[in-house]
Amino acid sequence: MTKVKICGITNLEDALTAADAGADYLGFIFYPPSPRAITPEEATAVAAELRARQNCPILVGVFVNETAARMAAVLDQCQLDLAQLSGEEVPALIGDPQSPIYGRAYKALRPTSLTEAEAEAEWYLPPDDPRSLSLPPGDGLSPGDRFRQDFDPAQSSAQAAAVPRLLIDSHHPNLRGGTGQTGDWQMIAQLAETIRGLMLAGGLTPDNVAEAVAQVRPFAVDTASGVESGPGKKDGEKVRRFVTAVKSADSE
Repeated sequence: MTKVKICGITNLEDALTAADAGADYLGFIFYPPSPRAITPEEATAVAAELRARQNCPILVGVFVNETAARMAAVLDQCQLDLAQLSGEEVPALIGDPQSPIYGRAYKALRPTSLTEAEAEAEWYLPPDDPRSLSLPPGDGLSPGDRFRQDFDPAQSSAQAAAVPRLLIDSHHPNLRGGTGQTGDWQMIAQLAETIRGLMLAGGLTPDNVAEAVAQVRPFAVDTASGVESGPGKKDGEKVRRFVTAVKSADSE
């Protein structure tokens, strides 16, 4: 079942809308130049409300060229589960067991070609863990609650299965995502054949995400601008249509 990440959450109303629609991940962007940026204090308040509910998704902090110590501090302060690294971070932040975000981080890439994508994937893929090959049986828990249960940086099978291994976004020479531009789905489909846990981003909307899922067969899909009424403000109907389109594509 393809998972859904709604990124660029800036307020509680949008977070609750996405959670109620069935989103598996919510993304909070800690990068001030982004029109979808949120402060740690704001994210803390939103996360606290989400965690009081039964359907709390997995909560992701999105960072650009921050230190591992700073990312770990924000994750802990805001009670977030994962860090998405969207800048030029070094692979050791993800792959070194001594990293403060080891086991709870993944890299976002914006490759210009399949060759570049394969090379960067080799650098940034986290250490392989055979426990992540299968999802746990249904236990009535929400994705976030299952991930957080007995958290261990070494990862249980449930946790390992919930952590994306890479995010592939469309290339832009200046922007760090949220461009609204679709990527090369044919190229990304080739990566998805060999890379477990691949999350697809870039220009996904309620109108094209079913086709993207059918072509790429990713582990998860990510959208921000594709479900907005304006930068930083989600459109509830678009969010619901997006999630429905993804789940419907899985059943076809």
